Amino acid sequence: MAYKVLVVDDSQFFQVRLKQIINEHPDLEVVGIAANGQEAIDLEESLRPDIISMDYEMPHLDGISAVRSILSKRPIPIVMFSSMTYEGATITLEALDAGAVDFIPKNFAEVSRDSVVLKKRLHEKLLLFAQKAKPSVAARSTTQPSGVRPSALGANLSSSRSPRPASSAPSAPKKRIKGLVKLVAIGASTGGPVAVSEIITRLPANFPVPIIVAQHMPENFTKAFSERLNRQSAVEVREAQDGDLLKPGVVYVAPGGNQLMVDKTGRSIRILDGDARLTYKPSVDVLFASAASAMGDKVLAIVLTGMGADGCDGAKLLKQKGATIWGQDKDSCVVYGMPAAVAKAGLTDEVLPLDQVWQRLVSDV
Repeated sequence: MAYKVLVVDDSQFFQVRLKQIINEHPDLEVVGIAANGQEAIDLEESLRPDIISMDYEMPHLDGISAVRSILSKRPIPIVMFSSMTYEGATITLEALDAGAVDFIPKNFAEVSRDSVVLKKRLHEKLLLFAQKAKPSVAARSTTQPSGVRPSALGANLSSSRSPRPASSAPSAPKKRIKGLVKLVAIGASTGGPVAVSEIITRLPANFPVPIIVAQHMPENFTKAFSERLNRQSAVEVREAQDGDLLKPGVVYVAPGGNQLMVDKTGRSIRILDGDARLTYKPSVDVLFASAASAMGDKVLAIVLTGMGADGCDGAKLLKQKGATIWGQDKDSCVVYGMPAAVAKAGLTDEVLPLDQVWQRLVSDV
């Protein structure tokens, strides 16, 4: 049985191409196409799809309004298509705030030339979230992304910093790090924008050390993401620039399309062009490796939700230098890939639910 997909896009070209691409996968079937947000709402009610791909700029009713309306009635995963512009990134983050689960860059050239990379990305993400939302179908599916765990759909990039209930089974600290940590390095991918926001927006303005975030995001998205986080947070958040001095209480977001390294002195940031040989730009491995070399056991590394194993090689180097490594737990991850790789390699000092990470940062660093 294939997962039912509703495609929402006002462009006839994209409607046709997305339907063709999605239907190439045996476990996905486009059951309807909507040209605007209101049609999306109506077709979602009549067709009851398993997942929706949603454009954001459409006539009559935009994608964000459609997301809010649809999710107010039932929790269905919605993946946004976003342009690569700064404006597109800003709107995409608003869509995540409204409850969309993830986004895919909307690149006309990739769609036109039948890009293998786009097909893989689109199939993986649609299957990932459809399986998470409807595991009964996933059990009969022929192809399943690994590491997918149930979690709340439509988690918000909330600006509220009100207390949230902690997990009923907190992890016991394995080693004392109070006053010893001089840098927090965070790595994340799929599901990361929400997870990073859950942590950063709850830190106090006087947080005692600098934080660097390597979140897999395209160029322009990291700028919009850091500006949004800065508005929501007590700590200062900025997109990192080459030569930035590391200061306590400041969060530096690695710019998309580039690599961020901690300078060998441990006092500043280096921004380098994205190396074509590296899949991820920014790469968590690059951040972790440079932090290990510059600051050794004074680093607290946190590996959050994400596909793949980026960060595992860097975590090995950190571990060799005596650094502390926390990993997000399986149940609170959107995708238990990156934290799983680090845990499987025996590198994780503690495994924490997302709702405890910020609390432990405040109490232990």
